[in-house]
Amino acid sequence: MTTQANANNNEKAKGLGKFLRGVRSELKKVNWPNRAEIKNHTGVVIIATLMAVVLLWILDSVFGFGLNLLI
Repeated sequence: MTTQANANNNEKAKGLGKFLRGVRSELKKVNWPNRAEIKNHTGVVIIATLMAVVLLWILDSVFGFGLNLLI
């Protein structure tokens, strides 16, 4: 039973090593953004988030006002 467990552990270790080599290989293919692109995309995300917050706040206020009129 011990030799089977050792063989199983060796197979798992080999599989893990193969997986990590594959991950490293794929990460080398990634086109990473430069600093200017990151700043630009971050700005776009912040502005879009703020616009969504303002829109939801306006809709909440309008529906809240309408609900208060009904009650």
